[in-house]
Amino acid sequence: MSDAPAEVLFYHLERQPMEAVLPGLLQRTLDRGWRAVVQAGSEERLEALDTSLWTFSEASFLPHGTKKDGHAAEQPIYLTTGDEAPNGAGVKFLVDGAEAQSFTGYTRLVYLFDGHDAEATQAARQQWQAAKAAGCPVTYWRQSDAGKWEKKA
Repeated sequence: MSDAPAEVLFYHLERQPMEAVLPGLLQRTLDRGWRAVVQAGSEERLEALDTSLWTFSEASFLPHGTKKDGHAAEQPIYLTTGDEAPNGAGVKFLVDGAEAQSFTGYTRLVYLFDGHDAEATQAARQQWQAAKAAGCPVTYWRQSDAGKWEKKA
């Protein structure tokens, strides 16, 4: 973990739900040799993510665990509703209204927010402003009509 401000990425979800986008981003994170933590906004979302990461594809799964699974330090992807990262993750994904308590301690923070939810969009704008004020490099990603992620800011 680092004391430098993290790179902060915002994914504006309009064409696909978080459950369809998150597995691909997590797979790319693991492919780079990084560990990840996913902070969900509720226990219900945490349980749904736990299930979906085992079953999102018939051909593969994403290795992960939660506090109840034990061996937290060994998990390539750790799911939580709290601010902890017992697996030494370099990347933190924030979903379902979860917000970073700090913009340091990670290489990258990734917000996924529902563009059809006015409250989620407003919260993302506030986190954007807070990240910029903390000196973080910030990028904004939006999906094109063809389904490709494009950097917009």
